[in-house]
Amino acid sequence: MAAQNCLVTNDWICGEYLRSRSQELTDATVQHIWITAVSVAIGVAVAFPLALLARRSRRFAGPVLGLTTVLYTVPSLAMFSLLLPLFGLSAALVVTGLVLYSLTILVRNILAGLEAVPEEAKEAARGLGYGPARLLWEVELPLAMPALMAGIRIATVSTIALTTIGSIVGRGGLGNLIDDALPSFFKAQVLAASVLCVLLAVVADLLLLCVQRLLTPWTRISKSHGAVDTAGTAKAV
Repeated sequence: MAAQNCLVTNDWICGEYLRSRSQELTDATVQHIWITAVSVAIGVAVAFPLALLARRSRRFAGPVLGLTTVLYTVPSLAMFSLLLPLFGLSAALVVTGLVLYSLTILVRNILAGLEAVPEEAKEAARGLGYGPARLLWEVELPLAMPALMAGIRIATVSTIALTTIGSIVGRGGLGNLIDDALPSFFKAQVLAASVLCVLLAVVADLLLLCVQRLLTPWTRISKSHGAVDTAGTAKAV
């Protein structure tokens, strides 16, 4: 009886709400994941050539980094208002806004990773006959992968949080539930949607961390060698 009355008493934790609105929560979560995944994927596709352009010449680096930084400072309501005439009240409006917000993180991390590639590694590859394209894909990009994946992880967590703002046009995933619950301050719905947002961010970050470890096995090897060397030095002393 108490479990059923939690909807009436408007408790923060309400099992009856989770049971009766499970489909609504599932649909909102799926929409949230879809918008986040599409936004980050497009963001990476756009940020990569921009980072290459910024690396090519300092003449391009300033405008590219400056523009992406300015875009990140635009308030979300203003951003959506500027994009509204182009996309209307659609998911494309939200995705485009989130892509623009992700660029400042992704471009800077990709650029930092590429610039951190040791010059001797590039010179060795050129000595083996690697051309610019092969050098980029087979040498520079793998060595820049830790920085690239760090940027994707940050952008993904940030996008999961920002996706809730899409509720102003009805495309906010879990943000829709929060927005619907605020006028009546429906506590169980606010808490459930908020907790799911946090869980999505944590799970996404852990999954991307696993992907990063799979793509960069040499980082684990170098760390283990470092640990062995330290232990050997300590024993010798």
